[in-house]
Amino acid sequence: MGASDFTSDGLQPMNQELAQHYLADAITTFGAYKKLAEKALAQLRDEEYFMALDEESNSVAVIMKHLAGNMLSRWTDFLTTDGEKPERNRDMEFVIEPRTSKSEVIDYWERGWQRTFETLAALQPEDLLRTVMIRGEAHTVVRSIDRQLAHYPYHIGQIVFLAKHFRSADWKSLSIPKNKSAEFNQYLEKNPEPDEHRFDAAARFNDATKDA
Repeated sequence: MGASDFTSDGLQPMNQELAQHYLADAITTFGAYKKLAEKALAQLRDEEYFMALDEESNSVAVIMKHLAGNMLSRWTDFLTTDGEKPERNRDMEFVIEPRTSKSEVIDYWERGWQRTFETLAALQPEDLLRTVMIRGEAHTVVRSIDRQLAHYPYHIGQIVFLAKHFRSADWKSLSIPKNKSAEFNQYLEKNPEPDEHRFDAAARFNDATKDA
């Protein structure tokens, strides 16, 4: 294998392509989960953002605040500073001040996601094996991204659960409805969208069949 077998960044062509695919897929997946959360949020009444099921549970607003706080800490100066920033007050992410409004929660949520997507979009294939720190623990960039790809959906699932609980029988499904898996598969066969995310496919199916 000679020098011509490597790209200008030192990666073999196959590895370069794989790295580009990984970064693009990470952005797509984060985006899909953000959209999933926001479809659940759209079904909430304003006061339900701040309601907890019991004293040990978090409200939707708390979960959103925690996620945004994590994002702003982890993705700010991602390659050059520890992901747990000194100015972060994680404990306060689980406290909602009495005068906090829904719009303030959403604005903070959007700030966190904006920072996430800006940082991911700036990453290059050769960055994936660089070392970054989280609370003094060394991570490759790949491991750090994977860590958040596990963390954010965990909490977004909690948001969906709470929204479904509050809407009860009026809940508009965000996934394949009960007892309709076979219909969904048939629908995809007849109406394929090869590059569509599975969440969007489920939403399209629900929209197409809700009045049937």
